[in-house]
Amino acid sequence: MSPRRPLLTLAATLVAGASASFGYYLADDAHKPGYKDTPHLPGGKWRVHDADRPQPPVVAPGAKAGDAPSDAVVLFDGKDLSKWRGDHGDAAWDVADGAIVARRGAGSLISREEFGDCQLHIEWAAPNPPKGDDQGRGNSGVMFFGRYEIQVLDNYENPTYADGTAGAVYGQHPPLANALRPPGEWQSYDILFTAPRFKDDGSVETPAHVTVLVNGVAVQNHAEIFGAVAFRDLGRYSAHGPKGPLVLQDHGNPVRFRNIWVRPIGEES
Repeated sequence: MSPRRPLLTLAATLVAGASASFGYYLADDAHKPGYKDTPHLPGGKWRVHDADRPQPPVVAPGAKAGDAPSDAVVLFDGKDLSKWRGDHGDAAWDVADGAIVARRGAGSLISREEFGDCQLHIEWAAPNPPKGDDQGRGNSGVMFFGRYEIQVLDNYENPTYADGTAGAVYGQHPPLANALRPPGEWQSYDILFTAPRFKDDGSVETPAHVTVLVNGVAVQNHAEIFGAVAFRDLGRYSAHGPKGPLVLQDHGNPVRFRNIWVRPIGEES
């Protein structure tokens, strides 16, 4: 007998045993898509692999990266500002070449629909050739509830204070990286925002949190928001409802925006 035969026989036995075991689970799953005799997860509502736990809803993703999925609320599709209003009436920004263009002195752009916990995709481009420096170059902002700001700024080879750079939680958290493309090129923000919760007495139960990707690079990782945006001051909370508008800031620079969509995020079943 070959001295390798026992090892081969043992390996075959193990493989056969593993296959039989795997086949058992496949066969079992084919007849019972879940279990009723497993331990309860924290909270006690569901068991591990619970047969009665609801299936997640089906969402069709966009045809390519950045395209709106099937359950998104499209706030700008390149055509008009019907989903937006201004500070004191209709939206006064311009629409040109499939993009919204901030108009100096026109005030903020405010979404007519309000959102709580959500996923936001938005693309923007700073003017090219660039003009100004520091905070005076390609400045705008994306503001949840009109008060929690993710900074928009052309700080491609344009230094400024760290918590005021593109992708920062303005005045609170600098981005983990500067992932900007040169001015004039389109930048993408993908943001997961968790709204704050307040107690009946108006105090904070849980603060807001945000995760931000700039051009696919994570620059905020579940960062705690300390309160509403403030210039040269600490952010503070004041109690508000569970939903609020998305606001694009007019900071005097003709920053362009396009492909804006939002997905409300519910709690897991």
